[in-house]
Amino acid sequence: MAVAPESRPLPVPRVADRPIERTGDEAQSARPRMGGSGQILVWALLLILVLAFLYPFVWLISASLKPQGETFTSSLLPQPLIWQHYVEIWSAAPALRWFFNSALVGILASVAVVFSSALVAFGFVYQRFPGRDALFGLVIATLMLPQAVVMVPKFLIWHSIQVGGTNLAATQVPLWAGNLFASPIYIFLLRQFFLGLPRDLFEAAKVDGANPLRIWWSIVLPLSKPALVAVGIFEFKSSWTDLMAPLIYLQNRNLFTLPLGLKAFVDEFGKGGIQRWDLVMTASVLFTIPMLIIFFLAQKHFIRGIATTGMK
Repeated sequence: MAVAPESRPLPVPRVADRPIERTGDEAQSARPRMGGSGQILVWALLLILVLAFLYPFVWLISASLKPQGETFTSSLLPQPLIWQHYVEIWSAAPALRWFFNSALVGILASVAVVFSSALVAFGFVYQRFPGRDALFGLVIATLMLPQAVVMVPKFLIWHSIQVGGTNLAATQVPLWAGNLFASPIYIFLLRQFFLGLPRDLFEAAKVDGANPLRIWWSIVLPLSKPALVAVGIFEFKSSWTDLMAPLIYLQNRNLFTLPLGLKAFVDEFGKGGIQRWDLVMTASVLFTIPMLIIFFLAQKHFIRGIATTGMK
């Protein structure tokens, strides 16, 4: 008759052997804290950096409110304040028209590059085909090309296109239409963000009969709003401050964007006109304000998009 082996109790792990789980507050409190003098030093450095970044804009606002002839004085508190400059600028130059042109070109450029780059980036993430990584590396390699290298070929391409008897090289179309073919840097940023999305969502949608375009539109884009907003802000800022492209393509004064219009306004001084640097500073302030407003309105999505790009 077989004797059953004697059952022995399993060894109980000692408390010291068990992993200690900490809550969020406990984990945060367990981190080494900086001393009082260290915090003061950090805050002092941050304050110095903030003042260093704010000073040029504060000086610009101050210069725009100074009387004519005192624009470049060192005082930051002009006496008296000349608010009339912000009224006079609209009659001294077609600034409102330039604002509209810059806003139109910036919006079209942002929308075009966001959707085109997102579609290409999704293709590199979702589709699996031979040579995918090599092709992606080739796309990234185009970032090494200086803009001066492609400037003339792009102009010749647009110059050869005629639509309704109009040469597209003389319109605003080249300022934004090139973004319909995506941008390598934004393809890279969005691809890194898409890699952090659960692939199970794609597979589940595919089982339900959704095609890749439907997955991109209904799943990927809604989950990628922070990254898309970040890309849109980057491109709008790039278009809003671009001088070189409008300088190459635009000849009609009514089509000028703000950077080119501001340059034309300054160039008039060299043709015997009165040097109105006070109005130039006023136009520069108005030129800067829209970008500040856009950033503060989309600050949460912008910071989140930058912080989560590349996380898997």
